[in-house]
Amino acid sequence: MGTINRQWLLRRRPQGIATTEDFEYREMEISITQDLAPGELLLRNRVFLCAPTMRNWMNPPADNLYPSMSLGDPVMAPAGCEVIASNRPGVAPGTLVTTFASWQDYQRMGASHAVAQLPAGVDLLDAMGVLGVNTLTAYFGVLRVGRPRRGDTLVVSGAAGSTGSMAAQIGKMQGCRVIGITGGAAKCRWLLDELKLDGAVDYKAGDLIQQLRDACPKGIDVFYDNVGGEILQAAVEVMNRKGRIVLCGQIAGYNDAQPTTGLRNMMRLVYGSITVQGFLQRDYADEVPAASAELRTWFAAGKLNARVDARPGFMQIPQTFSALFRGENAGTLLALVD
Repeated sequence: MGTINRQWLLRRRPQGIATTEDFEYREMEISITQDLAPGELLLRNRVFLCAPTMRNWMNPPADNLYPSMSLGDPVMAPAGCEVIASNRPGVAPGTLVTTFASWQDYQRMGASHAVAQLPAGVDLLDAMGVLGVNTLTAYFGVLRVGRPRRGDTLVVSGAAGSTGSMAAQIGKMQGCRVIGITGGAAKCRWLLDELKLDGAVDYKAGDLIQQLRDACPKGIDVFYDNVGGEILQAAVEVMNRKGRIVLCGQIAGYNDAQPTTGLRNMMRLVYGSITVQGFLQRDYADEVPAASAELRTWFAAGKLNARVDARPGFMQIPQTFSALFRGENAGTLLALVD
């Protein structure tokens, strides 16, 4: 008898926000005692990160530089896993790792598939949450791309979200005046009361450009963008000369049928000598161990405030993922495999 492997497959390309009907549940029998090829690992997936960019991966293949999931395949996702069996030197059974996996219980990984072993004292929830890819993305986006100087005005969109809240706090640690953009009075209060930001702008409250001008009387030096769309355009209108725009995400357009459109008023960028740069966390892969160590030190010292929204239940994974786009999560959204 084999072992039952539960899977969630991509049944169809979502139109707008992904719903449960876009996914298909399947059980299949697999052998977890079968010999492994050289370098191969057998992983038990324990925690999945629900990341907004996964919605991009569900779109049809195109010349867009990001991956596209195949219909009928398990849904790709960053994961925290336990090594069940190993034929890879240096990776013993029982080791906890993070990697790119998919929505299923068990997974075989070939010799070329990279995994990162967890440092001593770090569990899977921390590795996928407060110390995970979202926090590392914020770290590199602020420090390597935005390059803020003490006294700069840093504005972060999606500032109450997983990546945005980390970017805002890291900016504060660099001596910046930090303004967060979010939606709703409750989230604005959280930015001010819990994260101790210098200001909060509610994009739902009307005239975003004027709100930004009021909150940033000396203009914006660095804009860390997780949202795109009209929020990005509003920030452009308030940017200072030689300002830096960090393109981390474009969640405002992830559910659109067409690719996100570009900026208007491009000559402001030209005459303002404004830099616009996209990036990925993996661009700085060689720096991850040092960055992770520094982040662990900051968390241990109480310098960073993180929220993790961990939701149990393999059968609930599609609903958990959809919560991202309904604004129902509070912090980094994780799906726990039971």
